[in-house]
Amino acid sequence: MKPRSYPPLRQRGYSLHSILMLVLLIILAACIWQASTFGSGSGLILWSLGGLFAFFPLPFLVYRMYALNRGNYLLDRETLTIRWGLRLEQIPVTDVEWVRDALDLTHPLRMPPFSMPGAILGIQHHPDLGTVEFLANNASKLLLVATARRVFAISPDDPVAFAQDFQRTVEMGSLAPVPSQSIYPSFVVGQVWKSRLARFLWLTGLFLNIGLLVWVSLLVPGLKSVPMGFLTYGVPKNAVPGVQLFLLPVISIMFYIITWLAGIYFFRRPTQRLLAFFTWGFSTLSGLLFLMAVLFIVSTPV
Repeated sequence: MKPRSYPPLRQRGYSLHSILMLVLLIILAACIWQASTFGSGSGLILWSLGGLFAFFPLPFLVYRMYALNRGNYLLDRETLTIRWGLRLEQIPVTDVEWVRDALDLTHPLRMPPFSMPGAILGIQHHPDLGTVEFLANNASKLLLVATARRVFAISPDDPVAFAQDFQRTVEMGSLAPVPSQSIYPSFVVGQVWKSRLARFLWLTGLFLNIGLLVWVSLLVPGLKSVPMGFLTYGVPKNAVPGVQLFLLPVISIMFYIITWLAGIYFFRRPTQRLLAFFTWGFSTLSGLLFLMAVLFIVSTPV
């Protein structure tokens, strides 16, 4: 029997996440631009911190949009499968105790922190239900699926059709027992960590970036000015305040985070694992190049 699909409505979540990412990118670009032209040390540090604060939510928003794109609820005669990003829950139909509308509860459900249309994710405790895991995108269409282990809150676009089809599936009966399966995003990270090469590249890139940040922090107090860049014929550009050297470790750390996440995305598929290692290797090389750039800048006479 081919699984029937009950996908969530994605358009509203796409729109909201796209707007938020665009706003954060504009703020990040403005902060980097201001930091690169600011003359005082305190001003540069404040703009750099503003850029970091604008950058850190971006990977989470990108993952939430990716999770929404992959989000789906599949039902066949043996299993109910919930997919949401790297999260996968395969539940034997025989393990489901009941399915009901969340609006029928005596005590309303409390949404997880940072919930928004397109991403209602997390675990909450309910006084009547116990542990409730949210894998949904629309608070107005929540269905509760109860198992002996926990309750799942899902949001198919047509909850009524899903509940009716599930009841018919239960009445038909299961043909063969199917084991339950739970996969979390941390499982993928654990898989990668088992690889010696991946561990080496991760830790090398991490220590390079930490070392670069510490080194620049020690250098800056003794630097009045540095040449940030060179003209086409090799002559240093006009000197800028030495505190602007902080831009290099900040940019390097941002690049490291982006490539780390991209590598994990590629690693999920065996056919793309070489690309994952290439991405992490390039990240490590980039950290080394930033380190050499700082060395070259501070050794160049102004």
